[in-house]
Amino acid sequence: MQQQGTLPEIRQTILLNASIDKVWKAVSTAEGIACWWMPSTFEAILGKEFILHAGPFGDSPCKITELDPPNRVGFDWGKDWHLTFELKQIADKTEFTLIHSGWDAEKVTEFGQPHSVVRGMMDGGWVKIVNESLSAYIEA
Repeated sequence: MQQQGTLPEIRQTILLNASIDKVWKAVSTAEGIACWWMPSTFEAILGKEFILHAGPFGDSPCKITELDPPNRVGFDWGKDWHLTFELKQIADKTEFTLIHSGWDAEKVTEFGQPHSVVRGMMDGGWVKIVNESLSAYIEA
């Protein structure tokens, strides 16, 4: 049966052994983001447009739509997606949550792949990126 309508957002949460300021720098600067995810022209300015350099998938246009330092930054990614990074100080650690929304079973990506297929790949990818790449970079 064909799936219809909205697909669930991807959520990944991790407790990092670092201050909220350190995690904020890692998720709200081009230099920080490049160390655990991918290169970009990211600047934490509300309304700012930037480019994510997604390797073999080319460049994706993005725009910052949410900014509440050091607790939250969110941006539109490509034509359909929205990515949010939420931070919460818990004692001397920081809880980091990534939320990747904008999934629709009726849509295809810029690369012609159905959202339902790409969502499955991205869900697994985010597990690895958040739990391995981000935590290794933050806690190094």
